[in-house]
Amino acid sequence: MASSIANGGGGHDALRFYLTKTAQFFLVLATTLLGLVAVTFIIGRVVPIDPVLAIVGDRAPAHVYERARQELGLDLPLIQQFWIYLKKAVTGDFGNSVLTTNPVMTDIANAFPATFELATLGTIIGTIIGIPLGVLAAVKRGTLIDQVVRFLGLAGYSIPIFWLGLMGLLLFYAKLGWVAGPGRIDVTYSYLYTPITGIVLIDTAMQGQWDAFWNAVSHILLPACLLGYFSLAYISRMTRSFMLNELAQEYVIAARVKGLSEMRVIWRHALRNAAVPLVTVIALSYANLLEGSVLTETVFAWPGLGQYITNSLQNADMNAVLGGTLAIGTVFVLLNLVSDLLYRLLDPRTR
Repeated sequence: MASSIANGGGGHDALRFYLTKTAQFFLVLATTLLGLVAVTFIIGRVVPIDPVLAIVGDRAPAHVYERARQELGLDLPLIQQFWIYLKKAVTGDFGNSVLTTNPVMTDIANAFPATFELATLGTIIGTIIGIPLGVLAAVKRGTLIDQVVRFLGLAGYSIPIFWLGLMGLLLFYAKLGWVAGPGRIDVTYSYLYTPITGIVLIDTAMQGQWDAFWNAVSHILLPACLLGYFSLAYISRMTRSFMLNELAQEYVIAARVKGLSEMRVIWRHALRNAAVPLVTVIALSYANLLEGSVLTETVFAWPGLGQYITNSLQNADMNAVLGGTLAIGTVFVLLNLVSDLLYRLLDPRTR
């Protein structure tokens, strides 16, 4: 009887613990998103861009300008403007785009798959190449191989990605003709498939349009490799750091003393333990690519969120700028929280 009561009490404690953690998670999420909305809104109001002029033009009469300003609610106190914007943002209403005349949420839904496709492929490339390079640099610490890997990582951090993009287009597209030019797919192939997911590689493959598929591959290859190199620089550096820490642990020495092969010690034991923090690194790298692909999309005329925000900013379309910035920030926050949860699930010591 006492045992069953004790077990029941333990079950209630565990349930209460997980409910508390879940409540804390959603509280942190809501607070972070609220702060993101507030910062985004304030930046949109203090930048020296007049959204009224973007609508009525700079030659509109004063009464037309004032009427448009009142309709947009810009004559209200800032705190009241924010409250109205917040209530609409919660329901997914970010207003209409001046540039496209569509609801901003519709434009974001149309542009996000292109950014998602590019950033996902870049992360895959960076992970597949970056982790082995980081492991190799750690194992060969102090050698020429280590120096080369560290130099590649430093170059990935230092060289502006828009410059790499321009040089890549000049060399691989204009000179060698190995890849297709700017854009997502040639107009000739864009009518051969029906958009379903919004991800061209998946849609064309699902419908068996292989000519369109390989044309899309030719377009995405260069920008994805550039983003992959940017991701590789971060992942390889962190992998090297984690592996150096693991290779210095006592369990690695014990495994070698037992006669295990060096390959098994490195890949089965050391890398397995280093993989736990690497999950967070990869998730953050992925979030950075989603957030930081603006310049890459601009250089390659890639119709994603980055190019959408850039075009909107150039045309003083503040509804679109705020909505796109908020969408990217939300994805970044969610990926950050998910990576933290995965870290806790994979490493019992953090629970």
